[in-house]
Amino acid sequence: MAGITLAQAQAQLDAYLAAETAALANKSYEIAGRKLTRQDLTQIQQGISLWSARVSQLTASASRRGRSATMVR
Repeated sequence: MAGITLAQAQAQLDAYLAAETAALANKSYEIAGRKLTRQDLTQIQQGISLWSARVSQLTASASRRGRSATMVR
């Protein structure tokens, strides 16, 4: 995941969550027997899963880097 920052991953996750909300509010409509789907909810939810995992990985990596241990003999 080189090159992707936690902020970038979080921004992508936020965008997918907003897209899901929009899709759920008005996923499709029909005019004169023709159905139009504005978003693909399945793909949006796959994006949410992907970016959520990346945010979790980057958060865990940042937490590990910040930890230090002191050994006393």
